[in-house]
Amino acid sequence: MAAIVVIPARYGSKRLPGKALLSQTGKPLIQHAVESVGGARTIDRVVVATDDRRIVKAVASFGGQAVLTSPDCRTGTDRIAEAADKLGLDDADIVVNVQGDEPEMPGWCVDKAVELLKSSGADVATLATPISATEATLMNLTKVVFGADGRALYFSRARIPHDRDAAGKVQHYLHHGIYAYRAAFVRAFAKLPSTPAEQAEKLEQLRALEHGYSIQVGVVDYRGARIDTPDEYAAFASRYVRGQAGR
Repeated sequence: MAAIVVIPARYGSKRLPGKALLSQTGKPLIQHAVESVGGARTIDRVVVATDDRRIVKAVASFGGQAVLTSPDCRTGTDRIAEAADKLGLDDADIVVNVQGDEPEMPGWCVDKAVELLKSSGADVATLATPISATEATLMNLTKVVFGADGRALYFSRARIPHDRDAAGKVQHYLHHGIYAYRAAFVRAFAKLPSTPAEQAEKLEQLRALEHGYSIQVGVVDYRGARIDTPDEYAAFASRYVRGQAGR
């Protein structure tokens, strides 16, 4: 049984086109993502799944592996399903989906997701981090609510759960862009019709919940960069350059 990271990276991001190739740090953003997860001890290799030959070329330039997938994939998970077939993965193989715009996702988070998938019996494993009520109001951050057993109940860009009495006793959780599942799941998922909540929130994990699949949430102490806007990329690049200069 193999375990691999597949990083979906499309060129045409609506808010930041071509972000996978932004290289103000001296490296394309996709290289940061590949190198960051590369230290995971539970995986055999890292593969980028993309719809653009420019990203394939960039990945090859730093010695990485990429597969070219259709530009018609609805979501990153659909792109991974196509990549799983092109890579010849067995249904039992473990796939870890790490978003290409999370350039600081550490290897230990990958390991945590893989271990959680194996131990929980859930269809999918993912990660979350506690955040403040103020941060929970930010619409660019995805939040998750889960039960006492750690199974996800809902994901939203809105602040959930709603603190009706404003008592300040509600703990909110930021959802990270990482999922672990078996290749059989991702192949089945790609064939499912889109669902109302997925369409409303633009969050593909809701398709899994609405079709009755289980998602196990692990809580971790991790807050890395998530690049959705030019300002977020500029902040990441500036921090990285300062860090390199301080070495």
